[in-house]
Amino acid sequence: MNFNLPRRTVLQKFVQYSASALALVFLSAPIASHIVQAQNTTAVNKTGIKTKVVRLAYQTSGDIVKIKGVVDKRLQPLGIKVEWSPFPAGPQLMEAMNANRVDIGSVGETPPIFAQAAGAQLVYLAGRKPSKGEGSAIIVQKDSPIKTVKDLKGKKVVFQKGSASHYLLLRALAEVGLKYSDIQAVSLTPAEARDAFIQKKIDAWVAWDPFIAFVQKTANARVLRNASGIATQGGFYMARRSFAVENPEVVRIFLEEVDKLGEWAESNPNEVVKILAPELKLDPSLLGVVVRRRTFRLRPINSSLIAEQQRIADLFYKEKVIPKQIAIKDSVLTSQQYAAITPQRISKR
Repeated sequence: MNFNLPRRTVLQKFVQYSASALALVFLSAPIASHIVQAQNTTAVNKTGIKTKVVRLAYQTSGDIVKIKGVVDKRLQPLGIKVEWSPFPAGPQLMEAMNANRVDIGSVGETPPIFAQAAGAQLVYLAGRKPSKGEGSAIIVQKDSPIKTVKDLKGKKVVFQKGSASHYLLLRALAEVGLKYSDIQAVSLTPAEARDAFIQKKIDAWVAWDPFIAFVQKTANARVLRNASGIATQGGFYMARRSFAVENPEVVRIFLEEVDKLGEWAESNPNEVVKILAPELKLDPSLLGVVVRRRTFRLRPINSSLIAEQQRIADLFYKEKVIPKQIAIKDSVLTSQQYAAITPQRISKR
């Protein structure tokens, strides 16, 4: 893949520097003062920080980055305030980002595809390490007559449209020779779907943890097919393109803190349970299952991730789920820009 970024030449930098220096020598004090101020502004811009506020999004299924406040603490000395906004799922988060209400957020592999198809100017910052797929599944009631995915034909299947569950459903149906049009697709938020499932108003539900773990424990839900063996990206951290381009140092700091915390989380699952329990108001034993099935560390954006994301987008277009074919490369940064935002601890992987 070609990544190209226009560069200033060394000569241009020298000329700009020389001109500023001469101006300081020969211009009057008031004018020189303005020039110094302008130079200071340029210096700040060169550090990759142009904002005083970064608006971060998190999903209500549990975000240890938000709970631990590691990004807030790191950016505070730089005079940058962090504002957090909650969302029930990735599609709503992407919609808010597209509406310029959020700067950075974490979602599954599917929401960015739907957002791009809708014309959103968003970019991929980093990928999340894929899990084994046990935390995402198609579930049915314990006594449901539905025994296999093939039995879903003609049935009411609930999921969050545009989420990672949407992709899992398409792949699972294709495995058994079914099409999207073979089921009664119903889109509900996770909370709405959970209530409908508990009240036995739907035939099947495609969801993710902690919702799956909750109904497995409280309603003895049966897993029809989890995401194991189905190629999944693990999700991404996304940003508004303009924010990422103008604030590479802020993005780099953010990703560094997320990955450092992720490394800690994967080595201390019991501690993660302790900090998530008050936030999610779930039994620690249930959360233990959720944490063991979850991943926390990051990986860099590269050609293989982009190619796999393109295959997922092409599947959605083929099934007529998105209105037009998209090119994932249109939502990535240049190699130079990725070099500026990606911490070494992530880029070397």
